[in-house]
Amino acid sequence: MKKQILMIALLLVTSMFITNVNAQTVISDVKVNSSLVVEGNDLILNGAGLREKMWIDLYVGALYLPKKSSNATEIMNSADAQAIKLTIVSGMITSEKMINAVNDGFENATGGKTAPLKAKIEKFKSFFKDEIKKQDEFLIAHVPGKGVVVSKNGTVKGTIDGMAFKKALFGIWLCNKPADKDLKSGMLGK
Repeated sequence: MKKQILMIALLLVTSMFITNVNAQTVISDVKVNSSLVVEGNDLILNGAGLREKMWIDLYVGALYLPKKSSNATEIMNSADAQAIKLTIVSGMITSEKMINAVNDGFENATGGKTAPLKAKIEKFKSFFKDEIKKQDEFLIAHVPGKGVVVSKNGTVKGTIDGMAFKKALFGIWLCNKPADKDLKSGMLGK
């Protein structure tokens, strides 16, 4: 009888936990929305994760797509609407550190062949020149026919056109040498 009561209690607690996990995705105290609308494009959460460095939580990254996919190459090459949302969770991230990380990311994503994208990369890095604070949100959205639109806390910082740039940019998180392997896996829903 005691075993049966214990088993029922365990099942109830487990079902409550599963219900709460499915109802809301929270990573490092950041609520990750299950959908997003970018310039009239309905996107769903593909996956999300945490960018860490030396056991320090830096930011939560979430990938939004028109339909779920775990194929990083297809996502990078896709001309569909897509978005990556970064929510800063550490006061240790500065503008300078973010720009340096972006430099490294483009190097890795392009296999060191950044020269053809130099002007666009410089423009993208300029979007991070203002002070970065904990809870800042960056939305990096590919909008078909327009390019990559970058916003900080809901304010558009600028737009950069070209699929080669978009592929390299999304490659920062999804290439074979991503910013963070666990974050890549999370964004791909794995």
